[in-house]
Amino acid sequence: MHPALFLSGLIPTSKATLFYKGNRESQLDDRELIVPSGGTLGGGSSTNLMMYSRAQRSDFDSWKTPGWSSDEMLPYLKKLETYHGPGSKADHGFDGPITVSGGTYRATRSEQDFIQAAGRIGYPEIEDLSAFDTNNGVQRASRYIGLDGRRQDTATKYLHPKLQSGKFPNLHVVVDSQVQRVLFDNKRASGVEYRRNPNVHPESSLRTIRARKMVIVSCGALGTPSVLERSGVGNPEVLKKAGIEVVADVPGVGENLQDHHLMVYQYFSSLDETETADALVSGRLDVVELIKKNDPILGWNMMDITCKLRPTDTEVAALGQQFQETWNKHFKDDLNKPLALGSLVNTFPADPTNIPPGQYFAMSVFTAYPNSRGSIHITGPKIDDRLDFTTGFFSDAQGTDIKKHVWAYKKQREIFRRMDTYRGEMAGGHPPFASDSNAACVQLHDGPSGDVQDIVYTAEDDKVIEDWVRSHVETTWHSLGTAKMGPREDKGVVDRNLGVYGVEGLKIADLSIPPLNVAANTMNTAVAIAEKAAELIIKELGLDSK
Repeated sequence: MHPALFLSGLIPTSKATLFYKGNRESQLDDRELIVPSGGTLGGGSSTNLMMYSRAQRSDFDSWKTPGWSSDEMLPYLKKLETYHGPGSKADHGFDGPITVSGGTYRATRSEQDFIQAAGRIGYPEIEDLSAFDTNNGVQRASRYIGLDGRRQDTATKYLHPKLQSGKFPNLHVVVDSQVQRVLFDNKRASGVEYRRNPNVHPESSLRTIRARKMVIVSCGALGTPSVLERSGVGNPEVLKKAGIEVVADVPGVGENLQDHHLMVYQYFSSLDETETADALVSGRLDVVELIKKNDPILGWNMMDITCKLRPTDTEVAALGQQFQETWNKHFKDDLNKPLALGSLVNTFPADPTNIPPGQYFAMSVFTAYPNSRGSIHITGPKIDDRLDFTTGFFSDAQGTDIKKHVWAYKKQREIFRRMDTYRGEMAGGHPPFASDSNAACVQLHDGPSGDVQDIVYTAEDDKVIEDWVRSHVETTWHSLGTAKMGPREDKGVVDRNLGVYGVEGLKIADLSIPPLNVAANTMNTAVAIAEKAAELIIKELGLDSK
């Protein structure tokens, strides 16, 4: 519940996280990517980095589904939050279960430094980047952190109050368990088959829960397709290979996998020990003592700036003809769409074991709308059978996704080079440019001097960036789209009311249903989908009049 300790949820031994291992992919330097996903009550909201951001207006509108446009989704976005941030009251909610605030700690010097540096290369400070129609600038970050410094997750904010109130005797929550499949009677969902997690409980035989009216699957973009396929809902070819009898022919299950392609770049800084989390992350601060005194630093996720950025026309042209064509088609006339998003991170955001003690900051940057697609499918009927999981990162035929990161690397670096607290690049966290290249990494004793000029990169430098990105790109933990909402003939899996095609009494409510990506950290979209799903389900069950 202490935001500053969020990295503990990403270590391989975490019991709160599921780790999906991808196939070896040649375009990723033959790596097998690991994609973490929330594996505890509250899902990803209980393990994520707590950054508050919303989709753009054009994102929801691009889904082209009645009932799911941006104007129709705004009430649900407002319903989920109690907002303590900047912007128009018309854009936000003020009595929802999840508090949005700046937390109890922030590093104001690097925050202000980043804002002035970004402004010098054309990116202004924007009051509220989470309004539907704001873009192409930077903002002081808001977070899913309460005024008391505690994480705001769906488990503690939606479920726990109802469980603790004693007013809902019909609400039962089973934890540390895994769903094998949905059960059907004549193509109508009639229950689920599950087991206790064998990593937690020695006895893990299959159990059954029956459902009289409806089953709702909400296992996330990586978990939901597997449950559907083990239940006989999916592409018949996949099901037959896995030894599953076909209940419903729905070819889109497990396809259309999208994520945000993440890179993180580290820099030396002149900040002091109170302005980064390096002492905390490296163990120089005693966490137990911090918890005992409820230190404000525990209510900090180390990310004080958020950005949504677009390139200039000149920068687009420099990325080549194919990129220019993609830009013209998808971005040029839609000023609502950023090309990349990022955050200033006030620490060394990785294992600090072999890093000299000091104060670091970094930039996390991810591309908003990758053209690449992946997939995830079962290979057998059991929970423990291997998954056929391909992230698809940088697999787009036009090769434009990698070009986005070439631009993003150069742009974020120019911001840091103009920060007064910048002291150079950490060589191990940047592409290995030749020593005689203008782009070679530097380390400074003092801050930038004079009028900083942009680095001029050669074609060889661009190739070094591309190779580096292929060998270092990771997930942003923003998987979505694997059971998308849309027409079945377009590989849709659910209709506008979240009902699964080909069966009755089965709905999906999670991030597997967006057909296209959103330019935001995805928790906000996930909870808004859940709020709308709850309303749809209540109405369908005839409970709205009770």
